Amino acid sequence: MPKINFINSNKQLEVPENSNILRMSLRYDGELPNRCGGGICGTCVFKAENGAEFLDNVKVQERRKLGEEWLGEGYRLGCQTFVTNGDISISWDDDITEQVKKRKPDKLQKEASAVK
Repeated sequence: MPKINFINSNKQLEVPENSNILRMSLRYDGELPNRCGGGICGTCVFKAENGAEFLDNVKVQERRKLGEEWLGEGYRLGCQTFVTNGDISISWDDDITEQVKKRKPDKLQKEASAVK
């Protein structure tokens, strides 16, 4: 079973494969900040310090809230992210959380097909 190391709270949880990061934090007191649980507020933003390859694919809601810049720096939303089959270490920073919370979600780019 994979382990989630919550660096800020100094807690390590052994969790089933394909477990949601925020749900596991809530269930076992990992202390990841949270508010809405739906990818809207950005409060549960974290940085994958180790083991990012053991996280599932980025969701649309994460892409909208974080944008490519934050995603490119290794940030994800705990409510949208699942650990797959390996150990990960995550951290969070109050300053980053405040910046993400204030960020307006990106509009999804719609491919326009030219109608002639």
